[in-house]
Amino acid sequence: LTGHLCISNLDFAYPGRKEEALSGISIDLRPGKMIGVLGRTGSGKSTLANLILRLYEIPERTIMIDGYDIRELPLAFLRRQIAYAPQDNFLFSTTLEENIRFFDDSYSLEQIRRAAGLADFDDTAMSFPDGYGTVVGERGMTLSGGQKQRVGLARALLRQTPLLILDDALSAVDTETEARILERLRNRLANSACLIIGNRISALRFCDEIIVLEDGRISERGNHDELLRNSGLYAAIARMQSEESSLPADGGGGL
Repeated sequence: LTGHLCISNLDFAYPGRKEEALSGISIDLRPGKMIGVLGRTGSGKSTLANLILRLYEIPERTIMIDGYDIRELPLAFLRRQIAYAPQDNFLFSTTLEENIRFFDDSYSLEQIRRAAGLADFDDTAMSFPDGYGTVVGERGMTLSGGQKQRVGLARALLRQTPLLILDDALSAVDTETEARILERLRNRLANSACLIIGNRISALRFCDEIIVLEDGRISERGNHDELLRNSGLYAAIARMQSEESSLPADGGGGL
């Protein structure tokens, strides 16, 4: 598949619940484009990602990839078309190389290093005494939060799928590293479609389109400059994040 994701008037309620988690969602994400999704906790951001991965059943012809209803695609095939990087990846008590390749021996170390480079992790890995042979503890306990997220991102990027979903996958990375990663993704993934779900304006500002979710509905959409002029939730969050002073997110340390 090419990764053209089309969501049309999607309504969804979790099994056993009457209230809708998502209502009237429509998105058109084409290959080579980035769409950002912003919203407060509980707005439906991760629900949207879960539905694209078909973790729950959805109404027919509401989520399409390349014109195919995802309900009609074999599940294993569908998920081979999507690389998903969540906020928290499970890391195993084994080497960095095995954690990134996810125990798939078909990938070479060169391919692993290329994916890690996109995730801004190759230099970090090579700085460790054993390089990619460095063993990390269970759940990556010997790595910092930012390093763990970059390992998880490298794992997703290694698969070179037509559709990439980042679900708050850079939240523990400092903003400078975040900017480098997003620039590399835009330059190197010209044929892939990318959906970036995040809470930081810095992770979304260069997306081709940004969608703001409130209570499961799209309240605003546009690019960064347009949304700042709207003076809605996006502008309010942008103003708050630019004004607040806090400790920098963790992008280093560990081991």
